[in-house]
Amino acid sequence: MAITTGHIDIRAADGGVFQAYLARPANATQAPGLLLIQEIFGVNAHVRAVADDFAEQGYVVLAPDVFWRVQANVELGYDQDSIKQAMGLRAQIAPEQMVADLRDAVAALKALPACNGRVAAVGYCMGGQLVYRLAATGAIDAGISYYGARLLDILDLAKQIRVPILFHYGELDKGIPLSEVDAVRAAFANQSNATIHVYAGADHGFNCDQRGSYNAEVAKIARERSLKFLRASL
Repeated sequence: MAITTGHIDIRAADGGVFQAYLARPANATQAPGLLLIQEIFGVNAHVRAVADDFAEQGYVVLAPDVFWRVQANVELGYDQDSIKQAMGLRAQIAPEQMVADLRDAVAALKALPACNGRVAAVGYCMGGQLVYRLAATGAIDAGISYYGARLLDILDLAKQIRVPILFHYGELDKGIPLSEVDAVRAAFANQSNATIHVYAGADHGFNCDQRGSYNAEVAKIARERSLKFLRASL
C-alpha cells in the first residue's frame, strides 16, 4: 500500500509545541489510528521504518517526540554512548509528564481527517511501559507493549486497564526477568483483556533490526500477532 509521510506539530496542554512523525495510507479516506511510542533512542530511522510498515498495513501512524521538553528531535543509535545519552534524557522527564504529552498526541491523531477516531498504541521498551501507563488512563482503545520495562512498581495500574492489551517479552531479557513477566500476568489474573507472549531464545530489543539482539523470526511472529490484535481491537 502506498503511503505518505511527514511531520506535524502538536500543541501540549500547557501551551508548548512538539513534533511527531506521521505515516498514513496515501489513498484511504479514513483508517484506524496507531500511536507509536519510541524507545529511549528517539524517533530515529528505525522508529520511522516501523511507522511506515504499520502505515502500509492500513493505519494512520503517529510517532511523537517524547523527549521534546529536554531535547527536541532526538535521533540516537544503539552504541554504548547513545545508550548513556538516552538514559540521561529519560531521567529528566517524569513518566507522568510523558503520558500527559502522549494523551495530547492521541487527541491530535484522532483529530486528523485521515483517522476514523479509533486509536491504539504500540511501544517498545520505555515506550512499552508508556503504553501500559497510557492504557490505564483510558485514552486509547487498545495497547501493545513490546518488552515494556519497569512495570513492577506500577502493577496496581493493571486494574485500571479495561481495553485489550498485548505484551511481547523475550525469554532471555535480563532487564525483564521471567519473574517480572509472571508478576504482570498475575496482575491481570482477574481480567480477560490481557494477552502475554514470551518468545523462547529472544532477548531485549528483538524487534529492532539495528540491534545485535534482533531476532528476525521472532520479530515476524510478534508482528503478525500484533496486526491480528489490531484488526480485532479496532
